[in-house]
Amino acid sequence: MKVFVIDVSRCNGCYGCQLVCKDEHVDNDWSPVAKPQPDMGQFWMKVKETVHGSVPKVKVEYVARPCMHCDHPACIRPGDQGAVYKRTDGLVIIDPEKAQGKKELVDTCPYGAIYWNEALEIPQKCTGCAHLVDEGEVPRCVDACATEALKFGEEEEFKDLIAQAELMQPELGLKPRVYYVNLPKLFLAGEVYDPRANEIIEKADIALTDLATRQSWTCQSDDFGDFWFKRIAAGKYALRIKAQGFKPYEIAELNVDKSLNVGPIALEALK
Repeated sequence: MKVFVIDVSRCNGCYGCQLVCKDEHVDNDWSPVAKPQPDMGQFWMKVKETVHGSVPKVKVEYVARPCMHCDHPACIRPGDQGAVYKRTDGLVIIDPEKAQGKKELVDTCPYGAIYWNEALEIPQKCTGCAHLVDEGEVPRCVDACATEALKFGEEEEFKDLIAQAELMQPELGLKPRVYYVNLPKLFLAGEVYDPRANEIIEKADIALTDLATRQSWTCQSDDFGDFWFKRIAAGKYALRIKAQGFKPYEIAELNVDKSLNVGPIALEALK
């Protein structure tokens, strides 16, 4: 069975996969797999850009989003007479003839991967470039990825990567065949300084505690007074700071529902 494996940490946001998908499918009829994709409004491979934090603590992450080619696709419904079907290699295909006029199929996908072609009156989506796969090639997006963030092939071939990967919204129970490595997580960052000397403080001891699980992480402020806690989950946290010659500093509760820059923190010198 075929799978996509996407390593988010390798993606540099070039949007090459999104562009070559358009190049492959706009004005090209790959029947019976797919009719031409319209020039505008559809992105069968879509790169989602997310900006985390606030200046100057900012991270930008990119996540490529094709059809998930689920093992239990929500778009395959009883009574649709094969309008959507799953191939033996795992790729999920919308039959452009049998799906004619079935606009309601757009709303069946919880990932938002199905689009409506107004001119042709058909629902459309990523086919995994099935027409190329049938010729022994890989999808255009995979072939064009300069950083090898996108991989495609047999599940067994990528078993080591899959073992450390995550699924998009696994709680839906659809069992996607698109696996993500290094999916974006949240971070908490800040900096510490001495307001009296107007200087940053290096090697301050910083502790972050999850108030729900009581799990703690520690780090030290760097040569710029900065500190970072990366790849944390949403939740409520306590932050504690200790530095030699300064009074301890504590924030009893921080609500982290998105990446958070707590900003510059002034420490009070001991008398």
